[in-house]
Amino acid sequence: MAVTDRKYAATNPAAYFHGKPITLADHAASRWIAEPLRLLDCCQETDGGQAIVVTSVERARDLPRPPAVILAAAQGAGRKQEAMTSFYRDGLTGLPEMGVVARQLWRTSGLAPSDIDVGIVYDHFTPFVLMQLEEFGFCGPGEAADFVAAEALPLNTHGGQLGEAYLHGMNGIAEAVRQIRGTSVNQIPGAARTLVTAGTGVPTSGLILGTDG
Repeated sequence: MAVTDRKYAATNPAAYFHGKPITLADHAASRWIAEPLRLLDCCQETDGGQAIVVTSVERARDLPRPPAVILAAAQGAGRKQEAMTSFYRDGLTGLPEMGVVARQLWRTSGLAPSDIDVGIVYDHFTPFVLMQLEEFGFCGPGEAADFVAAEALPLNTHGGQLGEAYLHGMNGIAEAVRQIRGTSVNQIPGAARTLVTAGTGVPTSGLILGTDG
C-alpha cells in the first residue's frame, strides 16, 4: 500500500512526495517504528488546508463544474469501541466500526463493492487500509494484501495521506470529487462511483460519491 500511494503521489504536483516513488525494497529498508510498522507505513505530518463545498444538487447544477453527488453517507462505532483504541476486543485484525459503516453505505446506496471505480481509503497507517478493504467486502479476510498488489481497484489516486498530505482525510474527499469530475491528475477513465473512508481506530464514517444522473 505504501508503494501504491507513493506511485500516485509521484505524478501529483500537489503532493509532498511528488516525483518520489518508492519500491518494495525501499519500504523494507526503512527503519522500524514499532513492529510491524516501518517508517514508510506511517503517514507524514502536514500543515495544510482543504475546502469542501456542500450544497443541494439543484444549486450545484448551476455551478461552473459538474457536481459530485453524495449517494450515501454513514457513521458508526463497533462493539467495545473506545474513543481512540479498542484494547478489549478478541482480535486485532478487523475493524468492526468500519464494518458497520460499510453495511450502512451498501444498504442505503443500493451499490456493492463491484460498483466502485475508485477507493479513497483512509491511510494513516498501511495495515488499516487492508482491514478496511476486507470490512467493505472487496476481498475476503486475509486477502487484502494480494488485492492491493494486484491493483484490483485504483486506490488513493492523489497519493493518500502517506504520499500527498496528512489532512485528516479531507484531501481524500477532494480527490474523490476530482475523479467524479474527470479532473484528477491521475484520472481513472470512466470513474463514476468513488468510496471515501474516514479515520479508523475511532467511531468512523464513509461516503459514496457519484456522477449526477
